[in-house]
Amino acid sequence: MPDLKGRIIVYSIIGCPHCMKAKHTLQQLGLAYSDVSLDNYPDSVRQDVRTRSSSTTVPQIFFNAHHIGGNAELQELVKDKDKLDSLIEELVTTEAPDDAPQPPDPSLMKDAEIGNLDFTCELDEYALLIRELKASGLIKDRGFIGNRKKRAFVGQEFIEWLIKTKLVDRVRAKEMGQAMLERRFCHALKSNDTTFHDDNTYYRLVEDDDRKALNAGVASECDPRPAAELSEYMRRLILSIYSEFLSADGKGVDYKGIGKSQKFSLYKKTTAELVRLDVEHLSREDTVAFFINIYNALVIHANVEVGPPTNLWQRYKFFNNISYVIGGQVYCLQDIENGVLRSNRRGIGMLSKPFGTKDPRINVALKECEPLVHFALVCGAKSCPPIKTYSAKAIDNQLKLAAKAFLESEDGCQIISSSKQVKLSQIFKWYKADFAKNTDELVEFVYNHMADGEKKSQLSELIAAKNYRVSFLQYDWGVNSQ
Repeated sequence: MPDLKGRIIVYSIIGCPHCMKAKHTLQQLGLAYSDVSLDNYPDSVRQDVRTRSSSTTVPQIFFNAHHIGGNAELQELVKDKDKLDSLIEELVTTEAPDDAPQPPDPSLMKDAEIGNLDFTCELDEYALLIRELKASGLIKDRGFIGNRKKRAFVGQEFIEWLIKTKLVDRVRAKEMGQAMLERRFCHALKSNDTTFHDDNTYYRLVEDDDRKALNAGVASECDPRPAAELSEYMRRLILSIYSEFLSADGKGVDYKGIGKSQKFSLYKKTTAELVRLDVEHLSREDTVAFFINIYNALVIHANVEVGPPTNLWQRYKFFNNISYVIGGQVYCLQDIENGVLRSNRRGIGMLSKPFGTKDPRINVALKECEPLVHFALVCGAKSCPPIKTYSAKAIDNQLKLAAKAFLESEDGCQIISSSKQVKLSQIFKWYKADFAKNTDELVEFVYNHMADGEKKSQLSELIAAKNYRVSFLQYDWGVNSQ
């Protein structure tokens, strides 16, 4: 590795596949570099990079004051040995001039590390009551064969027990039952009944539901955090896991390594907080960021705990059965993608919409479909967009960058000018209605969401000539494990 008087700076973000490829290339060349992760700095640093590079994408690479560009430009530079050797010679002999970008002041860092991920919650005031209810003997199998209600308790019996053990009057006892419902510790077995009744209505603790969700059977005793706060915490936790177990190109996941990770154990513990979370009152930005992050994390959770699907039938079961309990409701992968993020649209092979008109989850669904989520959702296959996490504060810009990165990749879009072909990911075929009304509009959508560069210029020429043929690339369902 040559000693450099000058300086190489790579501006990146955690989990960015093109950033990983660029840094891997520099390592292979034996060139030391400073990695400035923009996740950890305020927007003033990002703005300086945008001004210097005239670009909103990462990575951005500088050799002293020379702006190399992104990963694609770096790979082209490597092919031009004479130019590369000349730039390296300058780095060896010349210190960075005053007009070269400087590493940011460390005091500006928002989070030098991912942060302290251990979290000690405030105990919910009703958690102790739930413990006592479990020990009371009120919860048991009820009914008769053919109409068995497992691990249920009766509203009237619960109120009588409160009057006797807590020395409260009937009105207060009923209010306590209502509070348990509203805090999502329990629910009525009668569908969608949100009122606690002083009668023979059956109730069950959410943790006692016979559900196959990956966070079923556990309950958090924490005082519920706001969904946006929990989402940000889980985002940081998953980001930390991603950074440790992603492959160099950001498209492979070491599932076995994750399964042995203490951070993943902490993540599984945190999923219990989803059970009683209020997601009905999130902003559009919070909803998009929260459910993208949860979808991507759920896929990894399932691949670690259950194993990835290996054929068509297993994939169908995977996306329709793998789920979390969120806010007392079960959300499978299909529900999150097609129900929430696509504004309750039918998905591939679905005969009906995910949510019916009386389904309480309809209140969580976006009012309008967000097409850019397709570049952010990771399905565990090799042809899916590379894994990343998203924050509500910057969700729209992050989705635009995800679209640019996806379309820059060979998995997302290929332009073959010689034969006038535009080859697109199957995602554009499966969800064409989300992007455009017809093929020409689809191509325009792709063009408008591309990063500036050779590929966009080639597509521009084909569009101007109105002479191109669109086809769709074969989708690689191979598992994205290392």
